Amino acid sequence: GQSQAAMTAADVVLLASGTATLEAMLLRRPMVVAYRLAPVTYALLRGLRLVRVPYVALPNLLAGEALVPEFLQGRARPDLLGSAVLERLADTPGRRALLARFDALRGELEQGASERAASAVARLLASRAAGPGAPSV
Repeated sequence: GQSQAAMTAADVVLLASGTATLEAMLLRRPMVVAYRLAPVTYALLRGLRLVRVPYVALPNLLAGEALVPEFLQGRARPDLLGSAVLERLADTPGRRALLARFDALRGELEQGASERAASAVARLLASRAAGPGAPSV
């Protein structure tokens, strides 16, 4: 029940994908994202191509690029996660650039959210109406 206080106190956050990644971004906390599904569930999702997004972390989805590292399935290992967390502890130009990107994304979220959401829904509906060969959103 104290996730926001814990994130605010942290220099780096290690978390599972989901809305917590958006919360960490809005709190300007560098993060490392890890996520594992049951192997059967993961195989089903991959096999049926039910997931069509390039990233799972909301900051990455919002930015359209890999701002924060994602460690999925077999890559969600202590050695890889630990190294990624340690890399994000240092006060580097990369860390400062990440925080600037977080600030820019926050500004984008605060401006015209309803209009952008409606536009995204309209694009999605248009791509679905165009047929199965149309590019996915």
